Amino acid sequence: MANNNLVITIERQYGSGGRIVGKKLAEDLGIHFYDEEILKMTSEVSAIGEQYFRLADEKAGNKLLYKIVGGLKNSLAEPKLGDNITSPDNLFRFQSSVIRKLALEEPCVIMGRCADYVLESEGLEKLVSIFVCADMPTRIRRVMEVDGVDTKEALKRISRINKERTEYHKYFSNREWEDLNNYDLTINASKLEYDEVVQMIKEYLKIKGF
Repeated sequence: MANNNLVITIERQYGSGGRIVGKKLAEDLGIHFYDEEILKMTSEVSAIGEQYFRLADEKAGNKLLYKIVGGLKNSLAEPKLGDNITSPDNLFRFQSSVIRKLALEEPCVIMGRCADYVLESEGLEKLVSIFVCADMPTRIRRVMEVDGVDTKEALKRISRINKERTEYHKYFSNREWEDLNNYDLTINASKLEYDEVVQMIKEYLKIKGF
């Protein structure tokens, strides 16, 4: 049976404002917003310490990356209980099961964590995947404002976190994170205020009849 929940997944370049946009969008639509909350929920479901999920959050892990050519096979399989319960592969499976449960139970906005990939085979009629990007000067400025750091540190964070997200996506979904063909809607937020990006997404949802 098809599921009618409106579920919006948002991938975002670090500093693009995607997280702020996602939170504002969820507030406007009156639905739940899930980002780091997923780590706590997954910890509770799996009885594995939340710190394990935080350490692995949106990172493939140096030892794991490309160990299996083309990424992790069966990344969406059920998590395993046993000696490797805290392996990054298994943590991803636990997290994916929580993401699926949330999407099937209620309308929501889910940030990152390959949620678009995790949910695409769940029969969700109103699943919308979004990618928010911005030019480098905008990202540097926003990271400086939000994180309270200087230009050099902002640039370092952008480079490191975007690299981690690229590798994470590649390992667990075997997809290129910044391949815009993987998303329903891509927004360049460089010359837009956060509220304007939210408005664009809402207009898109209206056009789609959601």
